[in-house]
Amino acid sequence: MTLPPYHSEVYQPEADTYLLLETAKTEVHSGEIVLEVGTGSGLISAELQKNAHIFATDINPHACRSAKGMGIEVIRTDLMAGICGNFDLIIFNPPYLPTPPDERINDWLEYALDGGESGRETIENFASDLCRIMTRFGRALVLVSSLTGISEVQKLFAEKGLLCFVVAQKKVEDETLYVIRIMRDLCRCACEEP
Repeated sequence: MTLPPYHSEVYQPEADTYLLLETAKTEVHSGEIVLEVGTGSGLISAELQKNAHIFATDINPHACRSAKGMGIEVIRTDLMAGICGNFDLIIFNPPYLPTPPDERINDWLEYALDGGESGRETIENFASDLCRIMTRFGRALVLVSSLTGISEVQKLFAEKGLLCFVVAQKKVEDETLYVIRIMRDLCRCACEEP
């Protein structure tokens, strides 16, 4: 797959992107409706649109332009804000680097990297809104780093009444990358309508 011209403020595919892509390829079923949150370069969505109907979001205007250049239906928004629909599969490679306030940079790439002081701030916002857009039997794939704390991330989703399992992992330099599958716990999901 040929990526559009490189833009310095768009997160370019790295080991985390490829791990999430390979996992998503095994998870997506033909004809499903899929949302990639924070699409970045658009690589994952472009690969998956061969088998499913893909929508994507990103807050970064340069990333939106990149994804559109790859033929992706992309909406410029913060995470899933304003998205109305139910998706069978939601894919997210969140910003997960723990970033103290004095280390923040002031450009669009910041949105792809800065996970707040704990590395979990954006993941927590995502978890809070996930059930709103996920079908009853839908699932999400989220990439998490050992730098962020895998057990802490799993706890965030469990508190929302969601089941969370590690389905892939890879050691990369000084961290381990994990892909977690998230589904509703239909026996106790806090986000189920009464």
